[in-house]
Amino acid sequence: MALRGLVKAGYILLLSAAIMLSGCGAEGDQTENAVVQQPSATTETSTNSQAGNAAAEKRLVTDQFGEVEIPVQPKRVTALYREDYLVALGVTPIVQYYNPMWGKQDYLGLEVPLLDVTGSIEALLASEPDLIITAGEGDAAQYENYSKIAPTYHITNEVLSDTRETLKVIAGLLGLPEKAEQVLQDYESRISQVKEELKSALGDESLVVLRMNVVDHSINIFGTQNIFIGELLYTDLELKAPAYAQAMTEGNMVLAEESLPELGADHIVLLPSNGAWEDEENAKALQEMLDSPIWKSIPAVKEGHVYPVERSYWQTGAITANFKKMDELLKLLAP
Repeated sequence: MALRGLVKAGYILLLSAAIMLSGCGAEGDQTENAVVQQPSATTETSTNSQAGNAAAEKRLVTDQFGEVEIPVQPKRVTALYREDYLVALGVTPIVQYYNPMWGKQDYLGLEVPLLDVTGSIEALLASEPDLIITAGEGDAAQYENYSKIAPTYHITNEVLSDTRETLKVIAGLLGLPEKAEQVLQDYESRISQVKEELKSALGDESLVVLRMNVVDHSINIFGTQNIFIGELLYTDLELKAPAYAQAMTEGNMVLAEESLPELGADHIVLLPSNGAWEDEENAKALQEMLDSPIWKSIPAVKEGHVYPVERSYWQTGAITANFKKMDELLKLLAP
């Protein structure tokens, strides 16, 4: 631990100097077989002898890469692309995930600096986190880099596939297990209510989620195993997926245009891969697609059962996003 501390300190001093010299200001798949443990146990207290004040309490937790010492009550936290869970727990992250090819999770309404995950990590360093939470997309080298800035905990895909478990793990890291239980009580209550209303409105009708890729206008279909929508729509809300989506083993895949008439969905939720449907290019592409003979042959299109939606909360399976999905499904399907 002492050697790691010296390495960390040296790294931060060197990188801070580089930031000052350059005049920069402040401004993220692992194997699914990795074992993730709930944040646990050991606490220890250290003393800053020079300042004469007690330092923050620490504890050891275990993630995919081993043991990491984190604050018992972290105050300055980032959870890259999982900020939703922080918001659900009443915690404001110090930076927000941003990718110029995709954007950010606009629905969260956060007013914090953006961390461009395709660039340098200087913005993360400048924000002075005391805990960094990473997830399935991070590799060991990236994890090591983040760990030089602050204690870093990695959540694997095994946990990420379960919305409730992800919330519990993050809440455990933040020392907020009671808050997670309250959030989950509200979540289960809302699911129960929405499930009954949708069942009454739809009966045995099926629903599928498709994504139009802005660059080439190809279509992706989200299957029942998709971590963004599968758990909520098909397990929790018990909506019926068309046979095509039920048979998929992948989370999502490109749907060949000639397969569209065979999709068999009574209702289609449609989102763009980037931007908003109001954007001129997206609006034009959507209209051209719906006007094409193949799309016009689809029963859901004929019935007016295609629903363009805002993309950012449909492309995550987190708590806050799922509340918004449920609200939108009621508005669209059970007005």
